Amino acid sequence: MRQPRKFLRSMHCLVATTFIATAAFAQAPSATLLALSKDEHTVAIVDPATLQVLARIPSGPDPHEIIASDDGKLAYISNYAGLDSALNTISVVDLVARKALPPIDLGALHSSHGLDFAGGKLYFTAETNKVIGRYDPATQHIDWILGTGQDRTHMVVVAKSLDRMFTSNVNSATISIIEQVSQPGPGAPRLTWEVTNVPAGQGCEGFDISPDGKELWAANAHDATVTIVDVAAKKAIQTLPIPVKGANRLKFTPDGERVLISALGARAADTSLVILDASTRKEVKQLNLGGGAAGILIAPDGSRAYVAVSSADKIAVIDLKTLEVGQINAGKQPDGLAWAVRK
Repeated sequence: MRQPRKFLRSMHCLVATTFIATAAFAQAPSATLLALSKDEHTVAIVDPATLQVLARIPSGPDPHEIIASDDGKLAYISNYAGLDSALNTISVVDLVARKALPPIDLGALHSSHGLDFAGGKLYFTAETNKVIGRYDPATQHIDWILGTGQDRTHMVVVAKSLDRMFTSNVNSATISIIEQVSQPGPGAPRLTWEVTNVPAGQGCEGFDISPDGKELWAANAHDATVTIVDVAAKKAIQTLPIPVKGANRLKFTPDGERVLISALGARAADTSLVILDASTRKEVKQLNLGGGAAGILIAPDGSRAYVAVSSADKIAVIDLKTLEVGQINAGKQPDGLAWAVRK
């Protein structure tokens, strides 16, 4: 019996989607997607191949950002509640036992937000105190703090070499480039940190470093622009207008060819995500995902992007070749996303 063309096309799409999902994670079956729900105060563990939620675990109060340890066994979650919050904790989740552990007490440091894990240690921002801190899981102590002198030091990225880091400072409208340098001392030279604050746009928040390390792109929520910073020169070289409301997060694809920017201020009929060509700076595509969008996570092989559509209570799953969109229901008001890879 001859099948209708519509049926054959549907079967072709199903097979292709299954192939992409299987191929993307065939070499990393232990990789799971972590997705925060700000409204439900949970973190969902999601199988990235099947898009099924495997478990939901308490995340602590007002979860915003999440990062996994290098071995994929623990997840750390910032408990934010806004600038000058009384919250001074970072939640810890055991991803193997799938249970919450006692939170990290940050003492006098409040409003933790941005997170990164590098060199076996957890880096975090504390907005109220205008600092970056570092927590050592081995000793269970905060072993380093550096002040930025900037208002709302929000997100942080640490270089693998551990001698350079970057922050976005929302209210100061700056990007901090922080480098370890050698200075003369009484006797032997000493290592210290040098902070260069690069002017960006109003409300600069989400940012990312290009895979080649040459450029930093920052999304400016209040200006509807992106600031491009020359990392070596430590200065802004270009400002691009973008068709989004309340630009929230920005991510490069692993090949460095495209940049994705989410729009937290988008309504149901607005553009939720814009995709730019990194070399030409031109728009590739606008996507309406059904509401305001926040966290962005891209598969290591560049096949998919996961976008937390906060106002629509879903995570959009975007095929970066076809730009077709699926979804995950991982909790109300999703935001922070991360990978956990068991080693």
